[in-house]
Amino acid sequence: MINKLICAVLLMVVSSGCTSPSVSPPPADAVAESRTIIWTVIKEAEVNALNADLQAGKPTVDVGLYYPSNLHEDARAILPLEGLLEEFANAKRVFAPTGVQLNLLWVKTGAVDPGFLAINSASDRSQMPSGGYGNMHVQRSQTPSELSDGALAAFEGIIEPADNNSRTVYLLALQNVYMTFFENLDDTGRNWAPKVVNTSGLSFPSYMYGDTIPDRIRGVITLTKHDSKNKLTIAHELGHKLINVSHEYKAIGPQHEIRSDEGLMLYGSGSQIPSGKEGRWHQERLLLSPYLYRLDKTGKQIWNADYEAGGFYYDPLYGDYTIAFE
Repeated sequence: MINKLICAVLLMVVSSGCTSPSVSPPPADAVAESRTIIWTVIKEAEVNALNADLQAGKPTVDVGLYYPSNLHEDARAILPLEGLLEEFANAKRVFAPTGVQLNLLWVKTGAVDPGFLAINSASDRSQMPSGGYGNMHVQRSQTPSELSDGALAAFEGIIEPADNNSRTVYLLALQNVYMTFFENLDDTGRNWAPKVVNTSGLSFPSYMYGDTIPDRIRGVITLTKHDSKNKLTIAHELGHKLINVSHEYKAIGPQHEIRSDEGLMLYGSGSQIPSGKEGRWHQERLLLSPYLYRLDKTGKQIWNADYEAGGFYYDPLYGDYTIAFE
């Protein structure tokens, strides 16, 4: 049983990102020198068209998109801005059956420090092999991931201070975002080897990071590759952020790279967000997300309650909408 738990936790460590081809080698955890970024709002007509169907009173998520102007040309080729807008439009369709609507606040471009464009996702001090005690979500609450110094500097440098920072989701187009995890070599829990994954999307979800990410930047999602086939990377990563679950669907518990034609939270063409215990309470958890608000009759934003204990999977915010598993 312990060995199974160890394997499950390993899968959890890499459960919030998808692999993609490298554009540059993994960076050292260097911190880019802070400098002011001059952002310019672009694609206003496209943004207005995407938001044309928004309705007051419906649960809404605010999303901003940063697309650096100095991305390497090869990075732009695999992460075209038009492709991201296409994915956002598809994400709206995916979430629509749940009653949740996505509001694209703006698309901004500007030259960022080159040191921000390729980062490690987590610090070495928070990455270690599983201890095998408790299920993966229990372990994450005990030893949460922490941003690397480079990721922290990049996110704080890119995301502008604004009202409701902590309630807004920010899509950041970058060149490379690397995630390190440990692989159990002999199924004994004694021998491990570090592995590095180059992600195509990474949501930095609360079920892994808890409150180790400063509130102002906790809505960050990084993107490095456009899903030209299924157009689901943005929707999938929003699922991690808003539903606050790993790769799972109905009878399939949290695992890494589970492929299926069903379920938004699995890899593939599926886009279902199920409800009820059979559906692992995905819709119910989504509708409780702190990133959701409704506009009242005066146009004031009425926000959902915030997390009560860091936002881990078993946060009291979710009440009984959790799964107890080994």
